[in-house]
Amino acid sequence: MFDPFEIERLIKVELPDCKVEALDQTGGGDHFAVNVKSNAFKGKSMLEQHRMIYKALGDAMSGPIHALTIHTEVL
Repeated sequence: MFDPFEIERLIKVELPDCKVEALDQTGGGDHFAVNVKSNAFKGKSMLEQHRMIYKALGDAMSGPIHALTIHTEVL
C-alpha cells in the first residue's frame, strides 16, 4: 500500500516549485490521481510533462502504484 502524501513528496523533490495534490482513487493504496501545477511544464508537451511525473515517482511506478491518472498544467 502506498500513501498519497509520499507521492506528493516525491513529485515535490523533482519539481520544487509545484503545487501537487494526490488522491487515492480506490482506498486500496495502488490507484491514484495527481494534479500537478508547475512552471517546469512551460513549453513542454503533455507527454513530456507526464514523463516528468513518472520520473519523479521512479520505482514506485513499477511496484506499489498500479494505476495513475495525471493532470498537469503550467503554474
